[in-house]
Amino acid sequence: MPSPVLDPTGRGAAAATGDPAADLLAPRRPDLRGLRIGVLRNTKKNADLLLAELARLLVDEHGAAEVSVALTKEKFAVPAPPELIESYKDGCDVVVTGVGDCGSCSASAVADGVLFEQAGLPAAVICSDAFATTADTMAALRGAPGYRYLTTAHPVAILEPEQVRERAAQLAAGVAALLTDGTTG
Repeated sequence: MPSPVLDPTGRGAAAATGDPAADLLAPRRPDLRGLRIGVLRNTKKNADLLLAELARLLVDEHGAAEVSVALTKEKFAVPAPPELIESYKDGCDVVVTGVGDCGSCSASAVADGVLFEQAGLPAAVICSDAFATTADTMAALRGAPGYRYLTTAHPVAILEPEQVRERAAQLAAGVAALLTDGTTG
């Protein structure tokens, strides 16, 4: 007779759903009130502005406490190194990352999202819609087929600042939903 396996992460009460993407997700809270936001930027044009505006909206409209960690990953096509993931784990409660606006940066952004989730941090990843296949493939390669992320119309890099702010406004509710359990607005 098999012995039960104890989960040392503190999440042991939840049974596996059979959905690899759902099973790896970090625990969600009902809303963002009081949570510290982490932002991981890549060096893609307009990623900084889009993510900064999203973070501002999460604070102003969804009750997040503050942006407590905001770093730039210099190599946008490479998944975040363990020490970077650890600095977010120590400094924030949820993470927003992207912008996947090409094939390699979309794959990398999704890989980062999966790494944050595995570290216990709810993550919202933003990719442009033209590279959803690339993003989905990376999720599957990372053991999370079906991993949920947000898409926005391609391209982001050529947008003017006001257009980037409009995109952020369109994405904010979806970002909040990915970071929470969605039980409250």
